Amino acid sequence: MRDSFLGKRIRGGGYAIKGAWLLLKHEQSIQVQFVLAIIMCIAGYFFDITKSEWMFQFLAIGLVMTAEGLNSGIEAMADFVHPDFHSKIGHIKDIAAGAVFIAALIAVIIGAFIYFPYIF
Repeated sequence: MRDSFLGKRIRGGGYAIKGAWLLLKHEQSIQVQFVLAIIMCIAGYFFDITKSEWMFQFLAIGLVMTAEGLNSGIEAMADFVHPDFHSKIGHIKDIAAGAVFIAALIAVIIGAFIYFPYIF
């Protein structure tokens, strides 16, 4: 079973869960995003948003947290490959951080579409 197709998928899922736990435990950026996600879920409950609004909110949260996780991975890999300052490594890290910024900006826009009608 261990080397079967299903066994490999189960083992891979375990690695994914471990990676998500390590992100939440060690990466401050993910911790901040996780707290913001909880706050937005509380707001969704408070304002009684619709099912489709919940769907968009969870997609936005997933987008930002995925981008943040990938950014953390890219930064860790870059630091491992070249621990000293290097302009190319800095450029790579800036691009990864820019992707997080774009994801966060889209999430804010989605949040505005969802919550402005309830607030104003």
